[in-house]
Amino acid sequence: MSALFQPFTLKDVTLRNRIAIPPMCQYMSNDGIINDWHQVHYAAQARGGAGLIVVEATAVAPEGRITPGCAGLWNDEQAQALSQVAKAIKAAGCVPGIQIAHAGRKASANRPWEGDDHIPENDPRGWPTIAPSAVAFGEGLPKVPQAMTLEDIARVRQNFVDAARRAYEAGFEWLELHFAHGYLAQSFFSEHANQRTDQYGGSAENRGRFLLETMAAVREVWPERLPFTARFGVIEFDGRDEQTLSESIELVKGFKRTGLDLISVSMGFNTPTAQIPWGPAFMGPIAERVRREVGIPVTSAWGFGAPKLAEQALTSGQLDIVSVGRAYLANPHWTYVAAKELGIEQPAWTLPASYAHWLSRYKEL
Repeated sequence: MSALFQPFTLKDVTLRNRIAIPPMCQYMSNDGIINDWHQVHYAAQARGGAGLIVVEATAVAPEGRITPGCAGLWNDEQAQALSQVAKAIKAAGCVPGIQIAHAGRKASANRPWEGDDHIPENDPRGWPTIAPSAVAFGEGLPKVPQAMTLEDIARVRQNFVDAARRAYEAGFEWLELHFAHGYLAQSFFSEHANQRTDQYGGSAENRGRFLLETMAAVREVWPERLPFTARFGVIEFDGRDEQTLSESIELVKGFKRTGLDLISVSMGFNTPTAQIPWGPAFMGPIAERVRREVGIPVTSAWGFGAPKLAEQALTSGQLDIVSVGRAYLANPHWTYVAAKELGIEQPAWTLPASYAHWLSRYKEL
């Protein structure tokens, strides 16, 4: 059997294969509460045969949403709605995961198909944003955030803790902290965003403090037997790549000491001037370096949608799990397609039985 279809065990959780569907925001919630759209969306993807689904970036506080349509986990009503999604994912034989997040200075934005820019100040749909420093991201996100006080930092850290507790109570078995993509935690670590002069700014050690403290606090409430993971931007593609990557690897070593079980290797997205070398599996070598130098399982989610590339990323030692996002949106049965393309016997779970019946019975069509 191919590497892609081998089980993967982390803590007390075993994935039926090495395929994960990473968080992809749907922007369809109301007041942070998910609805029928999400129930159908996630249930369909789970039936497609992936081993793990990590539910979209779910805000830990109202001001932490990227857009007014983003999911939330700051109250029990939101948790109850999410519990139905977790139940549907698990019923399909897939492990239910969730990513908890705070958008920081990138919050209060229009949905991507409505502009993907900051909501104007005079628009009641928007809200004030917070960040480590009063520095705007720029371009379509020009809103200057309020620099966080030490009280703000403590409050948001507790927001993450409370959201993690609700995620567990809602039935999720895999937790991912969103420490990437220019959102709040990532912006603390970024020199593009963080101009603080206190214990949370300046040196790489200080810039990583909020991330480590938040992770340690969440670790206290998330069950030890369940996977505890994070998505983290280890590189900016801003001309200082080696320095940023070296500092990031040192921070990931701190994550591991704090109790992190796996890292999803991504980019910083902290500056609109980044020169990202988009291409198939382009983050693979970077993920492999993190895996090798830290000694921690890794995944990545950029450009692995071709089955042979996904297989190669595993067999070459770049990744432990392959995260396939947009290809699953295009075809919720990507797992079935991958099995056919790799020429392996298709496990029963690559298709629901009712689908497999028709496809196997009328192969000539």
